[in-house]
Amino acid sequence: MSIEKAAVMSYDPENIFAKIIRAKAPAHRVYEDDWTVAFMDLMPQADGHTLIVPKHEARDLLDAEPYVLGKTIQTTQKVARAVKVAFSADGVMVAQLSGAAAGQTVFHLHFHVLPRYDGVDLRFHGKEVAPAEVLAEHAERVREALRAQSD
Repeated sequence: MSIEKAAVMSYDPENIFAKIIRAKAPAHRVYEDDWTVAFMDLMPQADGHTLIVPKHEARDLLDAEPYVLGKTIQTTQKVARAVKVAFSADGVMVAQLSGAAAGQTVFHLHFHVLPRYDGVDLRFHGKEVAPAEVLAEHAERVREALRAQSD
């Protein structure tokens, strides 16, 4: 592997998700444990669009240690259940993009959870930042559904 290729593939600890994990950047958090953090997507494709990230440094699915993937997918399942309930969705879509060619724009492993409804298309991603008050309200709905799961 060339030096240029290795440099491109290295993990950047200053990426926005790493900053969110360290509480150095704001986010509408909905869940956190020893392994993961979940928060609202700033530019949601659907109301309730939530991201789940491991606290471990991994650029993408192909770079992550298996134990990190296990902990992250457990949180993804928990959050997906809550999002489905919180937004009365017909279903949920879980997506993970690995590499720029796949559409990944933040190079820290993350899973997208999107509520889906029959006959309703998703909005374009990365086009429009949602108002903070909307994201805060959506985050509270997901947190409420998560609390109900644990009761």
